[in-house]
Amino acid sequence: MLIAAAVCPCPPLLVPEVAAGAAPELDGLRAACAEAVRALAAARPERLIVVGPAERDGRGPHAQGAAGSFRGFGVEVDVRLAAPAGDGAAGGDDAAGQDPSPSLPPSLPLSLAVAAWLLEHAGWDPAVPVEGLGVGEPLAAERCIEVGRELAGRAERMALLVMGDGTACRTLKAPGYLDERAAPFDAEVARALAAADTGALAALDEELAYELKAAGRAPLQVLAGAAEGAPLKGELRYDEAPYGVGYFVASWSS
Repeated sequence: MLIAAAVCPCPPLLVPEVAAGAAPELDGLRAACAEAVRALAAARPERLIVVGPAERDGRGPHAQGAAGSFRGFGVEVDVRLAAPAGDGAAGGDDAAGQDPSPSLPPSLPLSLAVAAWLLEHAGWDPAVPVEGLGVGEPLAAERCIEVGRELAGRAERMALLVMGDGTACRTLKAPGYLDERAAPFDAEVARALAAADTGALAALDEELAYELKAAGRAPLQVLAGAAEGAPLKGELRYDEAPYGVGYFVASWSS
């Protein structure tokens, strides 16, 4: 049964080394994400599943300790998905001055690599089992909901960390340029997250989400399926559109 969930966006700019000189611009977003992850930990789940958008070859499932990397952005930052004790999270020089890169080739899709970074920097307890699951952007709503229902049955006390952005069409300089439909779409997502409204998330328009480049639609509908019937309350921690992209941070808890 799902007892808690957190929703966070997944731009690589959340990683300060990737953002470089622009890093302070997202300090508030990072802080909200850290609070949401700590709230997940406070719920004391038996298992955490991280769900985020992914291309077909990155859908997983991805086991605890799976490797991810931000080296494609020109920075030597590697991560492990809630690496078990003794494995060590990659990134930065270790005490012995050895190569900090993961022993396994990176397999995490970018959204789950960002999640791994968030878990590490929020101090997630690696003793709590973690699994990653990539969700393809075109996955039909009905199938997303089915996946969510299946995930909720994995443990008596299950938690989800849901990664995904809102629309990318909020301003003229946004990646998808300005689309007047974007702000209302994001406003409905924000309202649904604040109210823990699974029906509203399940009803998000797939075609419209695709046109507005809302990469979080499918993961949010996985959340809708997982939370069906669960007595959860919502808290919206962040709702802004820096760089013209809708970013939300929310917590659902009992």
